[in-house]
Order: sequence, then C-alpha cells, then structure tokens
Amino acid sequence: MDAGGARDAFVVGVRALTPDAFAPFGWTPAPEGDERDERQRLAFEWADPHLNYIAHHAGEIERTPEGAVVERLYRHTTHTQALMPVNTDAVLVVAPAETKFTTAADRRALRGFLLHPLDVVVLHRGTWHWGPFPVGAEPVQLLNLQGLRYREDNDSVEPGSAGLDGPVVVPLTSRPRR
Repeated sequence: MDAGGARDAFVVGVRALTPDAFAPFGWTPAPEGDERDERQRLAFEWADPHLNYIAHHAGEIERTPEGAVVERLYRHTTHTQALMPVNTDAVLVVAPAETKFTTAADRRALRGFLLHPLDVVVLHRGTWHWGPFPVGAEPVQLLNLQGLRYREDNDSVEPGSAGLDGPVVVPLTSRPRR
C-alpha cells in the first residue's frame, strides 16, 4: 500500500503477439502447408459453432493512471474461441485455464498481448481472458467465433479478489514491451 492507504496496482505487461508467446493460452493460425497448421483443432463440445461480429468500447472499462482495470476474466470450457480485431489496435489479457486467482503467483500468470487489426488468436478451452479492449477511443470491432450457447458456459473470476492487494491493470498501448 502507498502512504495514503491506497492499494498498489498489479500491472500486467503488454507484449507483442507471437505464436510462441501465445502458445500457453491458445494459438495463432498458421499458413496452409506449415506443419503448425496440422496440430491445432477447434473444439465445440456442444456442436454449436457461431461466427459473428462483436464490439468492445473504451467506456466499458475503468481507466487508472497505470492503465485499464482488469475487473473480470471469462472462460469457456466447452469450446475454443477465435478473435480478430478488424479496425483498431486492442489489448487482450489471458491466463492459463488452471489459474485459480487465489495467490500472487496466479496474478503473475496473467499475460497481456497487443493485437493489431487482422491479428487472429484462438483461445484454448478454459483459457481465462479479458477483452480484447481498444487501445484508444474508437470501439474495437471483433470477428468472433465461439459456441452459440457460450452464456451457459461462461465462468468468470475477479483477478483482484481473494484478499490480494490492489487492482490488476494493463497499460493500453500500441507499443508492446520487448
């Protein structure tokens, strides 16, 4: 805590999206003929794949001097989910499916990724995720592939709960950490 009694924020760094960096959370599609293209499969346990556009707006998130507050993460255990921003940069925060968010080590499992327009990520089943939310004021339009009945499989967790000090925040930046 700082001298005024406020809780210090836990800041999640934002990194560039690469296949290796994203591998613990899902995958980025590989070109046809690339051996990585043969390893990954979409999964829809309820046989309900659904493709649509969704949007996230800057007004949906609380902003602090350190960045946007990651108030709640979501996950889906019955299906994979693919996301692609189409119009503006966005930040996505993820954590492995087994993360419980009860210890400081669980917070350290969080990773932030900068997504540019047309970057595609596929989340493994159960991967915790926040966003993608826009870096700037313009809403981010997302091509979204997920289970049609996702609302029935939409676990959530507050990463700042369970007595851990301070909120979790992520810088909204177009320049990832190296």
